[in-house]
Amino acid sequence: MEIKVTKSNFENDVLNSEKPVLVDFWATWCGPCRMLAPELQKLDKDYGEKLTIGKVNVDEEDALASAFRVSSIPTLVLIKDKKASTVSVGYRTKEDLESILKSQGII
Repeated sequence: MEIKVTKSNFENDVLNSEKPVLVDFWATWCGPCRMLAPELQKLDKDYGEKLTIGKVNVDEEDALASAFRVSSIPTLVLIKDKKASTVSVGYRTKEDLESILKSQGII
């Protein structure tokens, strides 16, 4: 399932999630972010029962971006057991993302 993450729902929908959450820090004007979106949708389609995809628009949620020290986008942060376990910066293919998730024991 893909969710819009904001400061107001971050604790409930990300930190307290039953499943790990792959948080995508992105912006509408970011080309690599637009390229990454379909890869994340494929991941959600294949692994949605094991993983939640969270989307943080850095232009709307600068406090969250600052909290995770996001300086380049897209930045993906895997939140597992209430903490960031993996950070990836830049475009990634579905296969790259699957490797990350396998290394973390999620898929």
